[in-house]
Amino acid sequence: MDLSSISALNDRQTRSISPENFTGAVGGGGRATGGTGAWNARDLGPGWKISPSVDIAAGETFELASIEGAGWISHVWITTHTDNWRTLLLRAYWDGSTEPAVEVPYGDFFCNGWGVFAQVSSQVIAANPHGGFNSYWPMPFRTGARLTLENTSDVQVRVYYQITYEVGGDHSAEGYFHAQWRRSNPLADKVPHTLLDGIEGSGQYVGTYLAWGVNSNGWWGEGEIKFYLDSDDEFPTICGTGTEDYFGGAWNFDVPGQGYTPYTTPYLGLPQVIRPDGLYVSQQRFGMYRWHLPDPIRFRERLRVTIQALGWRSGWRYLPLHDDIASTAIFYLDRPTAHRPATPSADDLEVHLGTAPVPDLGSTPPRAPRA
Repeated sequence: MDLSSISALNDRQTRSISPENFTGAVGGGGRATGGTGAWNARDLGPGWKISPSVDIAAGETFELASIEGAGWISHVWITTHTDNWRTLLLRAYWDGSTEPAVEVPYGDFFCNGWGVFAQVSSQVIAANPHGGFNSYWPMPFRTGARLTLENTSDVQVRVYYQITYEVGGDHSAEGYFHAQWRRSNPLADKVPHTLLDGIEGSGQYVGTYLAWGVNSNGWWGEGEIKFYLDSDDEFPTICGTGTEDYFGGAWNFDVPGQGYTPYTTPYLGLPQVIRPDGLYVSQQRFGMYRWHLPDPIRFRERLRVTIQALGWRSGWRYLPLHDDIASTAIFYLDRPTAHRPATPSADDLEVHLGTAPVPDLGSTPPRAPRA
């Protein structure tokens, strides 16, 4: 973080939206007389944590924040049960747009795409025990902002959140924050996974998160990431040298004697390694992030981003893989909307970790498997 401006005085004002102040109004916090904590505070009355969270019914969309005027969102803290991390869809709309600039599964946005907690200690995303998710991505807007959370599951979900923002300021020269999610499950034969496609305008690419599920034995990360900028057609301007290389690692993330070794740093990391358990969790799964904060990838007309999935076969030949790859691509653009993929369905989002419970036929009825 650049601390050079932290002491500068300006005319902006800080506001915060939470279940204790749904509008962020001045003096509007702690006034609730009803809410999810009302019964717990029955002996204390107003001002004593009466509305700390919200319940989102199955299939419903809840408006986390609606802000009018110019400003920027500086921090989002949010938490819910791990079962909900892939069933909630986070969206953000800027300046009255009806199309979202952000449409990403809740867990993937916070670098926890597998519904299993992983500590993330980066400059813009922090995931802390046990599921305290924080975003410090700057999200400026000129006339207004709206954030929502859709519950795609068939059960009610309880969510705690707080959104901190500033009102005022001139943001006309700043790009709009965008985040897009795509999944290849499984990846088609000899076809790269697409992170972004059809992005038009001027801006900068600033971040990648991948939830990568391996569907074969052996090393899986020989593939290159490619950035097709502006007039690029068949060949890209920027071409990486390997998957682990792009995420700042080397030699298969394999420390001799330790195997895959997780790490989390301000700009890049492999915070999650899910290993087979010898029973229902049969495949390896990984979570990786790369933030282009000191090194944004700038484009002026258009952008496309892809990554290959390659392993090894006999004779030291590359083997195209058919893995489960879910990507979250983050960029700033000179407009509040961009070409984006179709909204994923509940089946598109579902994580299959093979954790179906074994029923106890002697006491209780069998339970339905959890996603």
